[in-house]
Amino acid sequence: MSSAYKGPIIELRDVSFRYPGSRLIVNDLSFSVGNGEFIGLLGANGSGKSTILKLAAGMLQPAAGTVRLWDKPLSTYRNKDRAKLLCYFPQQLDVNVPFTVREIVGMGLYPYDIPPQMTVDEALAMVGLTAKASAFVTNLSGGERRRVFIAMTLIQGAGVLLLDEPLANLDIRYQIEFLRLLRGLQKQKGISVIMALHDVNIALQFEKVMVIREGSILGSGSPETVLTKEMIRQAFEVDIEVRRSDRGETYITHEKWF
Repeated sequence: MSSAYKGPIIELRDVSFRYPGSRLIVNDLSFSVGNGEFIGLLGANGSGKSTILKLAAGMLQPAAGTVRLWDKPLSTYRNKDRAKLLCYFPQQLDVNVPFTVREIVGMGLYPYDIPPQMTVDEALAMVGLTAKASAFVTNLSGGERRRVFIAMTLIQGAGVLLLDEPLANLDIRYQIEFLRLLRGLQKQKGISVIMALHDVNIALQFEKVMVIREGSILGSGSPETVLTKEMIRQAFEVDIEVRRSDRGETYITHEKWF
């Protein structure tokens, strides 16, 4: 794609989807992801976030509407060509395999006949795993495992990361480390990130938030403008306080629950 192209990287136009025998999971959904955007897809469990990411990744085909990648129908890309442009991370990473960190990261070369410029060692250095290169992935912590797959993505060269609840089951230290890593890649490489999550406080760390309920967008924009008390009530069916600190930073408090 020409560097002169200024349009959306991924675009969903009037997309609907249902699993066989079920109600509509995604209903007439439209949104786009621009170059270098850092977007949180926020919603309760069962709101349709995972399905939306799978549609954007081409893992599911819409019943209506279209998904476009770099202004071409996503369905027209060969698997290898699509893998060079976007990468999808499932909720559960299957890493119960006897591979080392270096071997897993090297799998990012799969789409290429001629290896890209970045080496495995460079990718490992970027995610802070040089010292773990010879370790088996099964012996790593959850946060380290996720960094292994980010390194594989760097080798793969994908400019868009679609992440489905990557912070689930991570303690706060690894959540912070993982978010810092992604923000660093966004700034250094111009990578676009769209991440499904259900933690409102974490959503405050994103540049843009899309709030999802029943496969539709309730609101979209900066966290400060979108995450109002009423919006959170609609998305999660709870009453919590949305406040601002003396420095003008938005935060969530649950103190009235107890």
